[in-house]
Amino acid sequence: MSVYKFKEIQKIPPAKQLVDIVLSRTNRKTPTVTHPGFKIERIRKFYMRKVKFCQTTYSEKFTKILEGFPQIDDIHPFYADLCNVLYDRDHYKLALGQVNATRKIIDTIAKDYVKMMKYGDSLYKCKMLKRAALGRMCTAVKKLSGTLSYLEEVRQHLGRLPTINPATRTLILTGYPNVGKSSFMNIVTNANVDVQPYAFTTKSLFVGHLDYNYVRWQVIDTPGILDHPLEDRNNIEMTAITALAHLQSAVLFFVDISEMCGSLLPQQVALFHSIKPLFRNRPLLVLLNKTDLRPLSELSPEEKALIDSMKDGSDESVHFFETSCATNQGVDDARAKACDLLLSKRVTEKVKAGKADSLKTRLHIAGREAPTNRPAFIPPSVLKQREAIATAADEDDREEMLEKQRMEELGGAGVYSVDTWKRAILEDPSWKYDVVPEIMDGQNVFDFIDPDIERKLQELEREEALLLQESSIRDDEAYLAEFSKTQDMLDELHSRMRQKRLMQRLNKSKNHMNVGRKARKEAKDVEKKLDEKGLDGKKVARDRSKSRPTSVVAKRKREASEGATGAEGSAATRSASKMRGISAQRSISMSRGLSSVAQFFEVEKQRRQKMRKVDKQGGCVVSTGPYSEKGWASCDVWARCFCVWQCLPRFLVKLARQRKAMSCLDSILLFMSTSPSRSAKWKAICSERARRRKKAH
Repeated sequence: MSVYKFKEIQKIPPAKQLVDIVLSRTNRKTPTVTHPGFKIERIRKFYMRKVKFCQTTYSEKFTKILEGFPQIDDIHPFYADLCNVLYDRDHYKLALGQVNATRKIIDTIAKDYVKMMKYGDSLYKCKMLKRAALGRMCTAVKKLSGTLSYLEEVRQHLGRLPTINPATRTLILTGYPNVGKSSFMNIVTNANVDVQPYAFTTKSLFVGHLDYNYVRWQVIDTPGILDHPLEDRNNIEMTAITALAHLQSAVLFFVDISEMCGSLLPQQVALFHSIKPLFRNRPLLVLLNKTDLRPLSELSPEEKALIDSMKDGSDESVHFFETSCATNQGVDDARAKACDLLLSKRVTEKVKAGKADSLKTRLHIAGREAPTNRPAFIPPSVLKQREAIATAADEDDREEMLEKQRMEELGGAGVYSVDTWKRAILEDPSWKYDVVPEIMDGQNVFDFIDPDIERKLQELEREEALLLQESSIRDDEAYLAEFSKTQDMLDELHSRMRQKRLMQRLNKSKNHMNVGRKARKEAKDVEKKLDEKGLDGKKVARDRSKSRPTSVVAKRKREASEGATGAEGSAATRSASKMRGISAQRSISMSRGLSSVAQFFEVEKQRRQKMRKVDKQGGCVVSTGPYSEKGWASCDVWARCFCVWQCLPRFLVKLARQRKAMSCLDSILLFMSTSPSRSAKWKAICSERARRRKKAH
């Protein structure tokens, strides 16, 4: 019998939520737009489709509810009575009947209104019929609010019930509350039932499992039962009565002889006699529990007589066991006896039912044993092969069969197994196929393969003793102390290095732009390289500080000196090239490193050509246009600022040389000095400009 899957029952929404779900789905799954201009057949189909879809959705929802819940008349009597105890059979069946009736009502409503829509002659009439149909369906569903809430509570409670198989091998633990049933179950199974020192700790059925004789056993812990009439028992006690009445199992009745459970021994015996009819045709064991608190020998004669009276009037023999869950005394014996009794009873019932006879008709059991003197059967092909080998005249004539050929003859790959011991060389060839045991006399065989293992072990111990006697080993503390001092010094040195690196990183300026470093050349290398090219390297082998300054201020100084010298000369001399007016001493200084002045002028000519090319490609051209010398005076201040902004910094330097731009240059520089990234350059240019104006005045 399959186990009922109550946990797979789907959740039941409330009535109002169910109406919202169905109407929303109807609106999403059906067309939503129609017009009075459509044909009347199309309008009818539009609204009929909505009514039919709503009816189908309701029908699917209610069908799932009815199929998910178990039918009381179709399930095992144990679950039927359990549902009757927990939920009231009549209330349960009435709730399912109301759901089924509502489903039929919705089907009838949809059928009637679809029939009326077939005769609708306008869009308004079809729409009102659809609205009335959906409204009546929702009203019928809303009347089920109490029923659906009740079924949802039943579903939740069914999902919390333990999975019990009524047809499997089962042990049931019963008795008064707080007599040790849950403690016994925790010992014999893997369950973890709550154990507390008060009555009715267990309020429902708990299931555990154990393995005995290679089969699975089911153990059920039932709530405690009190000694009073059946009609006065509550739902908790009735669950235990239901399990005892309907499950074919072995019953273990617990008796607390120490009376620490709160119930006297006569009350427990009276409970046994009141529920004895439930033990009929079942293996019965009475466990005299808590013998660690009060042994059986300390009972009075009247109490022993009460215990003996439990054997009277029973069809089956009653087996008594003294147990203690605190010390595990007698627990395993009681478990084994209960399993053996139930197993033998189940086998006997199957034999009586004729199941074994039907199995015997399908089997043929040979009763004759094979004779001990029967010769071994050797296939003819093997005998023929042996005769061919024996008749070979010489060993050279015998061709050894390869392993591949032997594999093909003896079954092929996967069947043939290679003989790895065939070529083993041993003192006695009969030892080849002996099975070497791993364990002999409780010891590992491989530990005693070496015959000299004892002698080697003694030598090893002697060597270790000699090493311990050496004086160098005894000085470990001194070596460790010295190493500790060295390690401390190294740690201090490393700490200083880390602090130094940290200070360098913190003091490093973060406002400058990263510039790639170039390898600096020494004077000797430069002199050697120039000598290889045929030049005089000694003339340029000087320090960096002796070179001519190339800053903007130095350049202005040279231009000023050149202007003063030109004023004293003639007009022809001023119009000549500036390079021809350079003195011989300066020419020699500028041409230092070159063979002649002519070579210097050639180099200077090439440099000027490169500068013109740079100006044409990416520089600022001021020869023509509105920003040339002629058009500069006619431009306003903002246009000049834009020109300066586009052509900085070279164009600004050129403007500084023009006397026509003297009047507006200060405003331009003031406007451009608002950029903080170039403030230093603007200040230098402004100071140079002020100096030149003062000198001109």
